[in-house]
Amino acid sequence: MKRLLLFGIAAFLILSSFVVLAHDTRPLYIEINEQDRNVFSVMWKVPITVAATNVPDVNLPDTCQAVAPITGGKTTRQQMFRCETDMSNESIAIHYPRYNPSISSLIHFARLSGEKYSVVLSPEKTVWQIPEKEQTWKVAKEYMALGIKHILEGYDHLLFIICLVLLAGTFKRILITVTGFTIAHSITLALAALGLVKVAVPPVEASIALSIVFVAMELARDKRYTLTWRYPIAVSSTFGLLHGFGFAAVLTDIGLPQTEIPAALLFFNVGVEIGQILFVVAAIALFFAGKTFVKTLRDMSFSEILQSIQRPAGYLVGVLAMFWTLDRVAGFWI
Repeated sequence: MKRLLLFGIAAFLILSSFVVLAHDTRPLYIEINEQDRNVFSVMWKVPITVAATNVPDVNLPDTCQAVAPITGGKTTRQQMFRCETDMSNESIAIHYPRYNPSISSLIHFARLSGEKYSVVLSPEKTVWQIPEKEQTWKVAKEYMALGIKHILEGYDHLLFIICLVLLAGTFKRILITVTGFTIAHSITLALAALGLVKVAVPPVEASIALSIVFVAMELARDKRYTLTWRYPIAVSSTFGLLHGFGFAAVLTDIGLPQTEIPAALLFFNVGVEIGQILFVVAAIALFFAGKTFVKTLRDMSFSEILQSIQRPAGYLVGVLAMFWTLDRVAGFWI
């Protein structure tokens, strides 16, 4: 039994370490607007994770000349340019003075005519060629990749999912519980991203951390007659609505291409679900690996293995989630 407990704690810590080490990395955001014929304003927002000495410059093609110096501070900068052409098929380059911090870049480009283009560049790409026309399949691919990246870096969402898996206990209940979470957060993600529902981000982030405290307490108490244990889908669906607002906050920061909003929203959500499935499959695979390599576990069912680590996992998650809650609440006044 001692070996079993040690394996359970070790498996949980492996998953948790992956979750905790992940960080919510926002992309570099660049917005280029044509203010007058061939006159462009360039604004870029830099994530706080980028060092002050490594704030990038946004370089337009040689056919463009700056008509005003750069203004702004560390996180937001602006500059005006006059160009010889409308920049069709020209390239925009991002230059970091020290090193590439390995973050994605989101570029929005708007012409005076109303044409708008959006692109998400992967961390290794720092040059973008302005197209003549937006392509739906490119938007779909880029926003799906962004959704996968976000969920796999969303440590709080992943930790909540771990708790749901432990609460559910069986494959059928895991499927139902995670499906409830998916449907619920998809609803609020769409409502908030489209601006139909508006909520303040800091209270949402604090409430998400508090939702993890709740499920951790349920795991630690191990009282299987409660509604949470009997119907985990009720908990996953209720809190899924809350987590959807968290996803929407990130998507709002990134922005949606105005000409391809349905595709961007749909495929960002698809990306989130793909990442979520990959994480759940990885977690389950870890437990089956334990059955293969740990002698004590070979005669135990999957449900019995999960049950053996529910209480210690509840304590570990609860402590971490309570710290997040207090930290985020404190952020209201900082």
